[in-house]
Amino acid sequence: MLIEMVVRSKGKAILELDERSPKIAKKIYQSLPLEAGANRWNEEVYFGIPLKLEDENPIPHSEMGDVSYWSPGSAFCIFFGQSQPVSPVNHIGRIKEGQDLFPRVEEGDRITLRRKEE
Repeated sequence: MLIEMVVRSKGKAILELDERSPKIAKKIYQSLPLEAGANRWNEEVYFGIPLKLEDENPIPHSEMGDVSYWSPGSAFCIFFGQSQPVSPVNHIGRIKEGQDLFPRVEEGDRITLRRKEE
């Protein structure tokens, strides 16, 4: 499952969902398209999504390129650097293309997530 992430006036990235938390990944994918305002925390871009999902496989650490769901804040998270989550997250995918976009994302940038045909 591929997701195209468009950051208005800045560019786009491709995210690939995987099987680490398959139920959460599928529910998010089925809910697309979504639009939100970006938040930044260190080397992480995140934003709230309108899905309140239960933890599936929460893990207290991340690797560069992880795409995750953080249940306490119903947030979609992209870890593009060395940042670690504040509490366990459910990894649902990886950045496939466009890693260079994320350091340029600023607070409030408009983000659209939509399905990308494989």
